[in-house]
Amino acid sequence: MRQYELVYIINPEFDEEKRQALVEKVNDLVVRNGGELVKVDQWGKRKLAYPIMKFNEGVYVLVEYQAPAEAIAEVDRVLRITDGVIKHLITRQGE
Repeated sequence: MRQYELVYIINPEFDEEKRQALVEKVNDLVVRNGGELVKVDQWGKRKLAYPIMKFNEGVYVLVEYQAPAEAIAEVDRVLRITDGVIKHLITRQGE
């Protein structure tokens, strides 16, 4: 399994309960697709460099995990259609 890093931005209008539910959903998604969570770090609300979907702020979450290469496509697909995730980026970490 390879090491990956996922950073995603949550809609800033979500309350704490909806935000935690979304974080748990993403974590569960990684595990269901054969991944192992290494670290989940919630950075909190930050100002965006440019407006995304008319939002000027977003709640950032960093997830470091290990997963097989096939799992990445499914995680990416689900994050694209998940309400509340306004932007995401998955990167493979160096050896």
